Amino acid sequence: MRFLQRHYYHYAIAMGAGLVVALLGRFVFASKSFANAGGLLMLCFLVLIPMALGAITAHFTPTWASYTSRAVVGPFSTVLLFLTTALLFQLEGMICVLIIFPLFLFTSWLGALLYLLFTKDKSDDNRTYTVAVFALLPFLLAPLESQLTTPDDYRRVENSIVIHAPAAVVWQHIIRVPPIQAQDLGPSLVDDIGFPRPVEATLSHEGVGGVRRATFERGVEFIETVDLWEPQRKLSFSIVPNTATIPPTTFDEHVTVGGRFFDVLRGTYELQPAGPGRTRLVLYSQQRLSTRLNPYAGLWTDYVMSEIQR
Repeated sequence: MRFLQRHYYHYAIAMGAGLVVALLGRFVFASKSFANAGGLLMLCFLVLIPMALGAITAHFTPTWASYTSRAVVGPFSTVLLFLTTALLFQLEGMICVLIIFPLFLFTSWLGALLYLLFTKDKSDDNRTYTVAVFALLPFLLAPLESQLTTPDDYRRVENSIVIHAPAAVVWQHIIRVPPIQAQDLGPSLVDDIGFPRPVEATLSHEGVGGVRRATFERGVEFIETVDLWEPQRKLSFSIVPNTATIPPTTFDEHVTVGGRFFDVLRGTYELQPAGPGRTRLVLYSQQRLSTRLNPYAGLWTDYVMSEIQR
């Protein structure tokens, strides 16, 4: 029994040490000192902090534990502990936790593997120095990263569907959208994790210059100004979020539409013939993504936009 207690005690220390460095990183990078540099979207937080978490967990996991425990199970458990803590204490919302979860898992495993590789057959002092480097590196490199310019990535997301109706009928249903009932919308993960559902879309007047107001749940509204009007063929508009109507609690700051990290710029409907009495309706949008991890973040924004458009 004492062996079992000591066994779990060592694992608890390993997870606790990893949790401490992750929480420290969360508070440091969320501070005003790094706000202008991207804060929690800096690479030093998104990549190096979970690598440090993995290395520290592997370091404090007993050497007699299996390689899988040190390199995989330990970091996985510590990442879960950190993200659960962030949710329970409302440090992050569910949307952000789901987005960073795969990234944190991969980089924590990478940190643990590198630590074990660098310290194989090395002395205790060498292991201590190595894990200290992993722990300090995010904070030492952060001032250097803060000098870098955040790149902009402009992305296009497209959805299409064939409708058993002529173009004249479909056109009337896209220029204005009557109130949508919950049963009209199929199940979607983006709804389950907190994105507001669409409600309706109104149009001030038909033609170029018309203002289309697309409203969503929880006070979310987008002002869409029509700049291309080809009846029964094409409708295109610029998009600006109505920040006056969107409560600050609707979105996390990192996924706010119209914020510094993400924005939806344009939307376009195209109607194409698809056979007798059928119309292919194509909807595509353009977004701006401004993070230092655009390829990874783009996978999520593309998915979310595709689900919303669907």
